[in-house]
Amino acid sequence: MRIGVDLTCLANNRGYGRFTSELVPAMMDLAPDDTFVCFADDLAARRFRPPRDDIEVVRVPQAEAPATAAAAGGYRSPVDMWRLTRAVWRARVDVFFSPSVYSYFPLPLGQRAVVTVHDAIAERFPEYTLTGPRARLFWRMKVWLALKQSRLVLTVSDFAADDIVEFLGVPRSRIRVTSEAPAAAYQPSPSAAATAEAVQALGLEPGDRWFVYLGGFNPHKHVDRLIEAHARVARQVDPAPKLLLIGSVSRDVFHSDHERLTATVEREGTGALVSWMGYQPDEQARWLHAGAVATVLPSAAEGFGLPAVEAAACGTPVIATTESPLPQLLDGGGIFVPPGDVDAIAAAMLRLLTDETMREAMGRVALDRARALTWDASARTALAAVREAAR
Repeated sequence: MRIGVDLTCLANNRGYGRFTSELVPAMMDLAPDDTFVCFADDLAARRFRPPRDDIEVVRVPQAEAPATAAAAGGYRSPVDMWRLTRAVWRARVDVFFSPSVYSYFPLPLGQRAVVTVHDAIAERFPEYTLTGPRARLFWRMKVWLALKQSRLVLTVSDFAADDIVEFLGVPRSRIRVTSEAPAAAYQPSPSAAATAEAVQALGLEPGDRWFVYLGGFNPHKHVDRLIEAHARVARQVDPAPKLLLIGSVSRDVFHSDHERLTATVEREGTGALVSWMGYQPDEQARWLHAGAVATVLPSAAEGFGLPAVEAAACGTPVIATTESPLPQLLDGGGIFVPPGDVDAIAAAMLRLLTDETMREAMGRVALDRARALTWDASARTALAAVREAAR
């Protein structure tokens, strides 16, 4: 078969980009007899590392990279989208795979396709995720068209599938569920000394204890509640633990809550304990996870919760929202709390901070759970969905 792939979301630094960069090469490795035709803007093409020499990469000129133009307050040029549509039409692929609805563009009429919808968070919480009526309208139009043009919908968990049925009205019979997995960089630390040396280069001091949040700073992530919970714990424990906030504060897919979060830190008086770490590549985020007391993900909802799984792959327990697949994926590997519940988050942080035996036991379970997830298994499911849609 000739399988077309939208690579434009690969340039996104959030979960969409990770899903694309890990899943698509794994699919290519599993299908050596198929031809893959990848459509990419210049930014995505520069980042793509094809696993085979015969992979076709079609560079489609774009006034602005879709990974940034599709942001909550952004605007995708109709001309740019038409260029992508025309490129797919010219390539005459048998089936087309979109790793994320986020970067979706109209496909040629009659094109067989599979689109990945990672979650229905924008539909559940439009006031948290999209900046206004115009952005919400464009998002609804894009998602409607993607679902209309696709034979099958791929998603990353049964939890996400249930939300897609409820909030997007997609019949369960059209949905196929794959998974995600930690990248190879996420491994337990070989020693406390190695961790101490690595994190000192990132601004931490000997003797520091810390919690990690990694992800976007959008309202639905409830990072403000985490900051409040951390402040409560800091007032009870000496020396107080730090809170590391890892992630970009600009050019996000959904709108940022950064200003309100900095105001929350100021109100709680924890400015000396809260560190805005910015975007960190995997090789550095690995050490911050590995040395943490726990990684915390208190979101209103998560379609998968990859940062928690990556932390688990480092042998670190998690504190994560019950509105996600994480209580099942990492069962026994952390403490799962109602979304944004400050009391529950603070209690979980305090328990893991003060009970080293429990923390180590949960870390071991978390590691075992994370190791059971592989991109190869995810790619097999995705490739099966693509073959099914091509028939």
